[in-house]
Amino acid sequence: MIIGLIIGGIIGWLGGILAGKDIPGGILGNIVTGFVGSWIGGTFFGEFGPEVAGFSIVPSLIGSLLLVGIVSYFMKRH
Repeated sequence: MIIGLIIGGIIGWLGGILAGKDIPGGILGNIVTGFVGSWIGGTFFGEFGPEVAGFSIVPSLIGSLLLVGIVSYFMKRH
């Protein structure tokens, strides 16, 4: 459980860095972004690549990038 939170946070953090955007909510925002990004990536791109603590890293990062882009788009509109 703790490892999953850490990996989710790292995936969310990396997604924000790769997208060049800051995730609102700090550490908690990174964890949520990592988990939701992992779900998005797994749903649309499948499960492939290395897996750590139940996260397929490549689709999780892609999903995290997409989520960061979507969130930053809607944050700018308001």
